[in-house]
Amino acid sequence: MTTTENVLLIILSVFLALFLLLAITAVTITIKLLKSVKRIVSKAESVVDSVESAADVVKNASGPLATLRVIKNIVDMVQKRK
Repeated sequence: MTTTENVLLIILSVFLALFLLLAITAVTITIKLLKSVKRIVSKAESVVDSVESAADVVKNASGPLATLRVIKNIVDMVQKRK
């Protein structure tokens, strides 16, 4: 091999090594990012489930509460007339 070929081989080897290091680093960061996104999504799902169950409780309780409010208003109106 000539000197030119040796220099070209060294340059290409260095660039290949740098590219491989950058690729490994990028893949590692991407995997960590995906794991954190997965944790965030699971927490968001649990929050949505708890909010949904709370909304169901409020929805189911709104009927009796509305009836009690009407009764309270009637009692208040009767007391004001006396």
